[in-house]
Amino acid sequence: MSIFGKNKNNGSSDAVATASVQTAGKNCHPFRYLGNYTPLVEANNRVYRSIREGVPIIDSAINKIVRLMGGFELDCGDDRLNDDMNRFFSSVNVSGNQCGIQSFVDNFMNQLLTYGTAIGEMVADEHGFYALYNGELGCVSVKRADNDMDLIFCSGHMNSQTPFAHQERILFSVLNPEPGEILGTSLLRGLPFVSDILLKIYNTIGTNWQRLGNLRYAVTYKPQGDSLDKAFAKERANQMARAWKDAMSSTETVKDFVAVGDVKVSVIGADNQILDSEIPVRQMLEQIIAKTGLMPYMFGLSWSTTERMSQQQADILTTELKAYRRIITPIIKKIGETYLATLGVYKSVDVRWTDITLQDEIQIAQARLYNAQADKLAEEVNQ
Repeated sequence: MSIFGKNKNNGSSDAVATASVQTAGKNCHPFRYLGNYTPLVEANNRVYRSIREGVPIIDSAINKIVRLMGGFELDCGDDRLNDDMNRFFSSVNVSGNQCGIQSFVDNFMNQLLTYGTAIGEMVADEHGFYALYNGELGCVSVKRADNDMDLIFCSGHMNSQTPFAHQERILFSVLNPEPGEILGTSLLRGLPFVSDILLKIYNTIGTNWQRLGNLRYAVTYKPQGDSLDKAFAKERANQMARAWKDAMSSTETVKDFVAVGDVKVSVIGADNQILDSEIPVRQMLEQIIAKTGLMPYMFGLSWSTTERMSQQQADILTTELKAYRRIITPIIKKIGETYLATLGVYKSVDVRWTDITLQDEIQIAQARLYNAQADKLAEEVNQ
C-alpha cells in the first residue's frame, strides 16, 4: 500500500476519491488544549508575528534568508524519471493559490524560521499526487506515541482526540529543538526585548517630531504691582486666552494676538534637547543582525568593514544557509520519493541544491565601501 492509498499491483484506490486537506482550519471551542496534546501554536508565536510586522529589518532578514537558500532539483538516478518528476513539481498546486514546489519550500522555511516549527501536507486525489499544502500551526496538535519517539498528529479542533487518518502525508520539521521538546526554537527568540526597546525609541522619535510640527504654546501673564491690575487679573487672563484661541484656530486667514502688559509667549519644551538616538538604535540593530547571521550591508547599513571582513562574513553566511538546507532536505526528499511511489517506482531521491554564491553582494559592498571612503576624504579636504 502506497502513501496515497493506491495498490501498486492493480492501481485501485481505497482512499477518498477527491482531494482533501487534513490540516486546514475549522471551527473549534475555546478548550481545545485539554488532554495530553501539544498544540503547534505557542503563546510566543503572536509575539514573533508582531515583531516581523513592527520591525521591518527582521522581516527583511527572514525573507532574504529564504531567498538566499537558492533553488534545487530532484534526482533519482534515472534521467527520464528526473525530467518527469521535476516537470511535475515545477507546476504542482501549492495551497490552492501558488504553484511549484519552490513556493511550498519558501513558505515552509518562512514558517520554520519565524516560529521554529513548520508543518505541511501532501494532498492526494483519485489520480495520486495532487498538491502540496502549507499547514497552519494553530490547526494541528501533536503528541508522542507510546514508544516516546514517533509523533502522532491530530486536529487542533474540537474533535482533536482523533489522529489524522493519513499520518504519512504530514510534513513536519523543527528548528533547534530543546532536549525533550517536540516543538522547535524560533530564529527570533531573544529579540522581543531588543525589539521592544527599538520600537520605544522609534515611537519617541515620532512623538517628538509630531510635537515639533504641532507646537504647543505657553502664554504667561504677570499682573503689575498696582491694586487695579491685580483685581482684574483673572478677567484679563480669560480675555487673552480667548484672543489666543481665536488667533491660533484661524487656518485660512492670519490673525494677530495683541496684549497689553507683561505677557510672555513661549513654546512648550523649546528649551529641552532631543536625545541622540543614533548610538542606541545602532546597538539594537547590531543585536538583531547578529541573530539573523546576515551582513549589515545587505540591509543598506554603511557600517565600517573591510574586504577581508566581507569575505569572512560571506563564508559564515554560506555555512548558515547550508545548515538550513540540511533541515529542509529530508522534507523535499520525502516529497520526491512519495511522488515516485505513486508511479510504482521505489527509488531513493537526492536533492541537488544550486551553489551558493555571494560574490555579487560582496562587490556591491566593496563599491559602497569605496564610495564611503571617498566621501570621507572629500569632507576632510573641504575642512
